[in-house]
Amino acid sequence: MNFALSEELEMIRKSALDFATNELLPYEKENEENDGLPEETVKKIYAKAKDAGFVAVSMPEEVGGGGFGTLAEVLTIEAITSVVSGAMYWLLPNPSAILLACNEEQKKRYLTPAINCEKHECFALTEPEAGSDAGNIKTTAVKKGNKWVLNGTKRFISHADTADFAIVFAISDPENRLATAFLVDKGTPGFRVGQTHKTMGYMGYHQAELVFEDCEVPEENILGEVHKGWDLSNKWLRAGRLLTAAESLGQSARAIKLARDYSIQRVQFGQPVGDFQAVQFMLAECAAELYAARWMVYKTAWEEERNPDGRAMNEMIAYCKYFATEAHGRIVDKCLQIHGGMGYMKESPIEMLYRDARIERIWEGTSQIQLRIIGNGLRKRGVLHF
Repeated sequence: MNFALSEELEMIRKSALDFATNELLPYEKENEENDGLPEETVKKIYAKAKDAGFVAVSMPEEVGGGGFGTLAEVLTIEAITSVVSGAMYWLLPNPSAILLACNEEQKKRYLTPAINCEKHECFALTEPEAGSDAGNIKTTAVKKGNKWVLNGTKRFISHADTADFAIVFAISDPENRLATAFLVDKGTPGFRVGQTHKTMGYMGYHQAELVFEDCEVPEENILGEVHKGWDLSNKWLRAGRLLTAAESLGQSARAIKLARDYSIQRVQFGQPVGDFQAVQFMLAECAAELYAARWMVYKTAWEEERNPDGRAMNEMIAYCKYFATEAHGRIVDKCLQIHGGMGYMKESPIEMLYRDARIERIWEGTSQIQLRIIGNGLRKRGVLHF
């Protein structure tokens, strides 16, 4: 078994570290303090990200993507978030892979502009009464001639306030609870952005409501097939869970580095606090958890490239999302503790990491949802042989 990364993957990782250090980190404090960056700054970051090859890293080359695969995307996210906050990473354009379901005409209108950083989408599934229970969404799509009429409200939709179009999931067959995905342009009559929520962390990465009131969407804006929306949403969630795990790796590594550096500099009782066994043990526990999570995520990303439709992939990704995000929560908590009172202060990056970490165990499926997926797999197939 060869666990070594290829020269190409190592180069991608190094490039991502350099990009985060030189092009993103200088803006992190401004983004945190102002809950976002000026539009012209964001556009400048977009242009540099595209030139550097950090847009659509894993998308096929034939549609304009990098063609590097899932593991390359995982390494990119981990590298960038080991330098800057997750909110700064998500400033980079990241077209959803489910846009590959676009037909040829839709590719011209949505996929290609998204890859070229000319348009940006948001994924509209969650609703006031349907979070983990996505199948309970209330938004409806009713056929009316050659159009579909959408009614309903979406909630906690990431960067919905700035997206050019939304991928909207609505119940199109109420009797069988089947959904259809629609591409809905901002500015479509009957479609508006509602409340933008204030959040605990992830400054600049806004969550907003989308409201549909008799919103007519042309039939040619159906993404994929009628009544097959759940297939697309599951693909999106599966990819999002693995990338959330990758992000947790990077943020954990940054927290450990901050705590390790502080433990060397901070002197108490006449010696650096890092000389005390209690602090060494906390750092060691953090490093061990990161080591385990990292190889779990790498192995799963590698497997996803080779066997994406494998029966056990949902479970493998659930293991990653659960373990990496839960480990991240424990790691950042210990690392803040090592900082003592300084860790509680706004000027300390560990304070930001601590706030940001909390959402990782919630979005893209809570830890409890991941355990449910794992538990169902255990009941049906027993322990997976990884």
